[in-house]
Amino acid sequence: MPEYLTIGEHTLAYDLTGEGPLVVLAHGLGDSRHSYRFVAPALAAAGYRVANLDVRGCGDSGLGWDGYSRTDIAGDLVALVRHLGDPAVIVGHSMSGGAATIAAATAPDLITGVVELAPFTRKQAADLGGLVRAKPYRKGALLMARVAMLGSLPAWKTYLDLAYPAKPADWDAELARIDAKMSEPGRMKVLQAMCQSAADAGAQLPHVACPVLIVEGSADPDWADPRAEGERILAELPQGLGELAVIEGAGHYPHAQTSREVVELTLSFLARTTARA
Repeated sequence: MPEYLTIGEHTLAYDLTGEGPLVVLAHGLGDSRHSYRFVAPALAAAGYRVANLDVRGCGDSGLGWDGYSRTDIAGDLVALVRHLGDPAVIVGHSMSGGAATIAAATAPDLITGVVELAPFTRKQAADLGGLVRAKPYRKGALLMARVAMLGSLPAWKTYLDLAYPAKPADWDAELARIDAKMSEPGRMKVLQAMCQSAADAGAQLPHVACPVLIVEGSADPDWADPRAEGERILAELPQGLGELAVIEGAGHYPHAQTSREVVELTLSFLARTTARA
């Protein structure tokens, strides 16, 4: 059973395992802490205290929040770190990668490092050339438009099939779990609100003062060129703070599809980062 942090009238669910320096895991939109099911145990076994969060409106966390922007999620991440009482490295996937950036920029005393997995950190512009030449990017954009505008659960599940070029061993059970969770009243509305929220993290990149690791999957359909997106994020960080790793064949969920590679990259980063903290 998860633990809960109360913020105002709302609750955030999280699992806390392990002992050692604090690492906070935050998933992307339409997902839950279960997406880190392969990563969290490995980090805890390696000597870290791991807080695996259901971001607001998702998983077992409460509904009815006033907003679902990256800034809103960043505030929750900082509140959780304060509640747990130690500085932390944040691992954020997709939208939560942007939230982790904001948390690091606004609470430098608490956030000692950031790992961004397939992050939506920068404000995105339509890549017209990419839509023409890259079929997965074109298909993903059309599916996500249906999700954002219509709240289509079939479109969301079709997008997930595209975003996992190779499926984890438990994919059938995981897809059934996602289907059941997203069928709960209010959960799809949260996903739509997150899709439609302002991309408010890019402006904070120059203000980050801690080390940052960007991890992209070479087969991520959310960009025509995932490596180029990672390089753009690095270019907007202060010089020397960021590094980029691209996992060949990984899609938008490298932590679930290629968990071994993500764990290795994260542990290497943590060994360097926690030594500096």
